[in-house]
Amino acid sequence: MRAYLERRTARTAGWSRWLASFSAVLFIVAGLAHRYGLLETPVFLVVLVLVAALAICALAFAAFAFSRVWNNGDLGGGDLTWGTIVALVVLVPYLIIGYRGVIYPQLNDISTDLDEPPALTLAAKARTADMDAITPFTPERRKLQTDKYPDVTGRRYELPFDRTLEAVEAVVAQEGWKREGPKPDAEGQSEVTVEALAFTTILAFPIDVAVRLIDEGDTTYVDMRSASRYGKHDFGDNAARITAFFEALDTEVATLSGTVPAVPAP
Repeated sequence: MRAYLERRTARTAGWSRWLASFSAVLFIVAGLAHRYGLLETPVFLVVLVLVAALAICALAFAAFAFSRVWNNGDLGGGDLTWGTIVALVVLVPYLIIGYRGVIYPQLNDISTDLDEPPALTLAAKARTADMDAITPFTPERRKLQTDKYPDVTGRRYELPFDRTLEAVEAVVAQEGWKREGPKPDAEGQSEVTVEALAFTTILAFPIDVAVRLIDEGDTTYVDMRSASRYGKHDFGDNAARITAFFEALDTEVATLSGTVPAVPAP
């Protein structure tokens, strides 16, 4: 009579696969829902924390299952491998954010003018209690931005005030930002501020933007401000948005007039 030994299956390997798969699906579905306005940002932030917790639990179950497979010869190697790979893929964005949180300063409101930043008048009215309040720039914030983002400055263009406003409006449209309030009129004005609602590239977190134009006669000076609505840390996003905007505006101005901006003014 022959005896057959039945190999046990590590149940934690199955849990690892299930948790990792669920965290990935939850991340994708919630991300798409938030991007298309079906999920509010505060709820989405809670979901992101839940996704990270599920992925970490999947890795923990995979580690426990691996010890059972290695030491006792249990089945479940395929499940724990799948769970480990998927969980690591899910956690990659969190690792990137963590890295950016270390290398970039803890700021969520960046302006090319630190003494008199462009006003976010409409944004202040639109912000709710669960959003970050728009506060004055403190000396500490000014110094931190100056030290970390010395190249975030305004631009002076050799273009009439009204033409520069046209260029700014064109770039705002190109970037896909939602302009807030009525279209500004340059006629009879020496200073105009264009406010808009922008979004981060992937997860579409809302950002308030203000672009201020000052008529200097033969030239027009342009300032910009970008402020996150949620979180105390923008991970370098606002400074990158301002830099990209002025690069696009340089191109638009050059297209309109055939000129290039002067050296950024101090």
